[in-house]
Amino acid sequence: MDPDGLAKAFVNHYYTTFDTNRAALVGLYQEGSMLTFEGDKYKGAAAITGKLTSLPFATCKHQVTTVDCQPSGPAGGMLVFVSGALQVGDGEHPLKFSQMFHLMPVGPGNFHVQNDMFRLNYG
Repeated sequence: MDPDGLAKAFVNHYYTTFDTNRAALVGLYQEGSMLTFEGDKYKGAAAITGKLTSLPFATCKHQVTTVDCQPSGPAGGMLVFVSGALQVGDGEHPLKFSQMFHLMPVGPGNFHVQNDMFRLNYG
């Protein structure tokens, strides 16, 4: 599959899982993975999943607007940049967000999230 197709497939899987069962995201991270969420840093699959499952809303829906990707280094990694809107609970106004993933291969066609950075976009 081409890099753009891989990136879009990953993004679809990630946000579908996030919106329906955040705890299941643990399998996408490893012990060396890092998350920066609104400036706070978390390292390791357990810490990252702990943060994501402790967010103060029960339901959410991501609406992806753009997905950009680039190959990253000789190991076959990929940078994926996402922008979109996040509908939280019954809120009227979706929140705009940006998120960057650095994916590293763990076998043919399989990746883990090495780095993940998330920011809400205000303004």
